[in-house]
Amino acid sequence: MAPPGPELDRRMIRLSDRILYALELALEQEDLQLAETLARALEMSLTRHTGGGDFVERRDYPPEIESAMESLARIRKKHNVIR
Repeated sequence: MAPPGPELDRRMIRLSDRILYALELALEQEDLQLAETLARALEMSLTRHTGGGDFVERRDYPPEIESAMESLARIRKKHNVIR
């Protein structure tokens, strides 16, 4: 059996990983509107299929996501956007 190629590896990446990468690019470009949309999409991808209506997420975000959210907060502040 041949080792997995780039095509297989690409399909094994989680949706949240792809969204995080796009979010990081939007943050580097300081595209606040797109970063906000991607941050919401990232949150949705991380929390879908988790428990019922009363479910409360208790896990911490990975450091990469924490870093992206901190960058988003800095850009919001720079653009005087309060959330």
